[in-house]
Amino acid sequence: MATLVPLAQAVAELVHDGDVVALEGFTHLIPFAAGHEIIRQRRQELTLVRMTPDVIYDQLIGAGCARRLVFSWGGNPGVGSLHRFRDAVQHSWPRPLELEEHSHAGMANRYVAGASGLPFAVLRGYTGTDLPRHTANVSSVDCPFTGETLTAVAALRPDVTVVHAQRADRAGNVQLWGITGVQKEAVLAAHRSLVTVEEVVPELTPVPGQVVLPGWAVTAVAEVPGGAHPSYAQGYSVRDNDFYRAWDAVSRDRDTFRAWLDRHVHRAGAAA
Repeated sequence: MATLVPLAQAVAELVHDGDVVALEGFTHLIPFAAGHEIIRQRRQELTLVRMTPDVIYDQLIGAGCARRLVFSWGGNPGVGSLHRFRDAVQHSWPRPLELEEHSHAGMANRYVAGASGLPFAVLRGYTGTDLPRHTANVSSVDCPFTGETLTAVAALRPDVTVVHAQRADRAGNVQLWGITGVQKEAVLAAHRSLVTVEEVVPELTPVPGQVVLPGWAVTAVAEVPGGAHPSYAQGYSVRDNDFYRAWDAVSRDRDTFRAWLDRHVHRAGAAA
């Protein structure tokens, strides 16, 4: 059953050095506040997992939290490259970064397998790419019914998954709607989970197209209004496009990035 706790306490209890950590959310409901708390608590040696690592992963990588990245696409949506990500890969700054790349379908199916308690997932994919030659987590399997050779991908079971959502009730049941990506599968696949929410309410009011994560599937819930900024939470906030555009210049230079991190993450956390 999920417990309601402050964000700093949740991160301290659930995210440990060396963990495999997934922060999921596709364009919408990206858990930036939780990512910043991980940075403030100076977690290290993390394997970061995400279907579409964007600005929050650029920040985590630049802060030196990551040892390895498992992903299927990376960039600043609508703007360009992730410069802290590029610096880590090309120049090992602030530390070397190992990469494990997949297709979107491969990553989604890996989460589904983890959520289903299966060791691997089967799909038609990766054919014609060299990705299988670069990761042990992609293989092939012959169908026992047709003999067809298919791609097998190892299940993803993060130590902890972190997502953002619109609401939770006092029993820890979580409600999210809009573009939901693979949040449900990533939470169900994880050993532990943290959900930050815009608000905690006495009762969840049904919303068309909603996803409800039951309290038994969630380890901790933290009330963090605006916790998805600069991404958005449908019904609560809009996407801060100016931030994404400005991030390109901030992230290009190491000193500019460090100054931004000190002002907007470390000092902001101390003030809070």
